[in-house]
Amino acid sequence: MMNSPLSCIVVPNWNGAEVTLACLESLAAVMSPLCRVLVVDNGSTDGSPEKIRAAFPCVELLLLPANIGYAGGNNAGFRRVLELHAEFVIFLNNDTIVSSDFCAPLIETLQGNPSAGIAVPKIFYQDRPDTLWYAGGVVMLSTGLIRHVGLRKKDAPEFDRPGATGYATGCCFAMRCRDFEAVGGFDERFSMYAEDVDLSLRVRSLGMSIDYVPSSKVWHKVTASLPGDPLGKLVKKSFGAIRLFYKHRAWSGMVFYLLLLPLRIVGSLGEALRVKNSGT
Repeated sequence: MMNSPLSCIVVPNWNGAEVTLACLESLAAVMSPLCRVLVVDNGSTDGSPEKIRAAFPCVELLLLPANIGYAGGNNAGFRRVLELHAEFVIFLNNDTIVSSDFCAPLIETLQGNPSAGIAVPKIFYQDRPDTLWYAGGVVMLSTGLIRHVGLRKKDAPEFDRPGATGYATGCCFAMRCRDFEAVGGFDERFSMYAEDVDLSLRVRSLGMSIDYVPSSKVWHKVTASLPGDPLGKLVKKSFGAIRLFYKHRAWSGMVFYLLLLPLRIVGSLGEALRVKNSGT
């Protein structure tokens, strides 16, 4: 169809008008007839829709009556993407800033590699722009290991090598629409965390790879959804991880994860203290 976009970027929002507006400002450089942006508003009460419409009248808004979470909101957005007949979908957290050319390397990876099921960028901390938050993902269900490659490390040439990785973070990734539809989208039983790992595992089960694309760069305002609450974030992550192990029948991973949970709690308490002392 002549009027169909090649790709559509889905940005979920829930009472995050200011961070969403900053994200859309960074996306302005990639908006075009071939790249549409869709904001999915999860029943915000902070005036987000009105503020977004006023600042970015060219951005489409999908208004949901209530907050149905990350997975539900993105799935709702994807149904609209299908109506637009886009070939590719990029899911992007609203608490991000993107480079002006972040989109092309992701789409080109999917176009050039038929076996790639997901393309995922290099992601930095927004408040530490040269420090990595994600440069690939490692997941070993049998041992309960789920972690980002490069987390909290300074960017270096070793993180510039593209290739297959274990899982994509839901912060930002691209897929062919037909592949996202084929795997059934996000599992909405995951409330906030681990739905991205679950999706990646299902994509890999179809024989497709998760491709890390470091030439695409994104900056993430980490913990914007749970500001100043590292312990609360750990609780939600733990519930997500346990659901993941249960769904994939990874019983040994669940045991190892629970055994190491006290160490994670200590780490979260230390992070909470750091946040308190820094005044953020």
